[in-house]
Amino acid sequence: MKTDSLNTDLLITLPLALLLAASNVTAAPAAKPALTKPRIEVCFVLDTTGSMGGLIEGAKQKIWSIANEMISAKPTPELKLGLVGYRDRGDDYVTKHFDLTADIDAIYGELQKFQANGGGDTPESVNEALADAVRKLSWSQDRSVLKIIFLVGDAPPHMDYGGPKYSDLCQEAVKKDILINTVQCGRIAETTPFWQEIAKLAEGSYVAIAQSGNMTVVETPLDKELAKLNRELGGTFIAYGREPQRRAFFAKQAASEAAPAAVAADRLRYGARLGGIASTGGGELIDALNAGAVKLETVKKEELPPELRKLGEGELKAQVERQQKVRADLQARVTELNKRRDAWLAEERQRLAAKGKADAFDGKVTEMIHTQAAKKGIRYGK
Repeated sequence: MKTDSLNTDLLITLPLALLLAASNVTAAPAAKPALTKPRIEVCFVLDTTGSMGGLIEGAKQKIWSIANEMISAKPTPELKLGLVGYRDRGDDYVTKHFDLTADIDAIYGELQKFQANGGGDTPESVNEALADAVRKLSWSQDRSVLKIIFLVGDAPPHMDYGGPKYSDLCQEAVKKDILINTVQCGRIAETTPFWQEIAKLAEGSYVAIAQSGNMTVVETPLDKELAKLNRELGGTFIAYGREPQRRAFFAKQAASEAAPAAVAADRLRYGARLGGIASTGGGELIDALNAGAVKLETVKKEELPPELRKLGEGELKAQVERQQKVRADLQARVTELNKRRDAWLAEERQRLAAKGKADAFDGKVTEMIHTQAAKKGIRYGK
């Protein structure tokens, strides 16, 4: 009986003792979830007929500035851009499309090739251009991604052609969670109801701007020095990969070095915001090493530039480290100048707004992006 009594006491007191002991244990703090970067995908659908010359030239000057505004949220978003250029039947082309990519250097290069030409009759191949944007680009299927098309032009769509119609394309866009914003350039009265309806059907916004886009390229006293640093950074590049990849890399860099000083300065600002990368789109060895994306010893000799293939392992390592040091020094200087340039630009934007010159293509794009990003939890501002 004594044994039975002892067992019964243990059965009663043991759970209580365990409960009391557990209450004295300090729970380990829960690990903070990794901060997920917001993602933005934007396609510009541009009328490239003869009447759009002013806007296209302005867009070439402002594409990096617009991209900078898109990634100015906190945390810094991952951005992909795409392009669709359109004209009309009988022109050199009806549409040209370039898929969404994080390689903004490549998008800049493609935009430089756009020239305003063709057209004639007022309506253009708007439906075909929207079909390319909605159907042919590799949009993310993740509904947390902000996905936007900007339809930019001055003429209404040809509704007498067979093929896709904007009403159906807008429905497809909504199903894919893609907004379509319409930007009407100029004052063709026939265009307005079409542009307004497209925006409404695709849950976007409509704005009207001057035919030229009214963009003002703001040059700062620091741009020339930043453009010089852009060229010097190019001298530290080590393109790696297959020969066609290396050629494409240097073609993009040549385009950036040929850009006006203000454009080159905006490009450097973009790279700085992304953590100090020197070139978008990959294919540059020092960027890849700094990001931990590759190890020097795993890079094949045939993937290196010819002048580095003949170096021994130690010599190659020393050469790369020298380039890394030069790169770091240049980027430190870029960071310092960017701070001063940002402050100068902030004051200049206030001055232009006070003069009524803020109603431009780049300003309207920024305004719509900032407003629509809030639906995906992406916040801009201080």
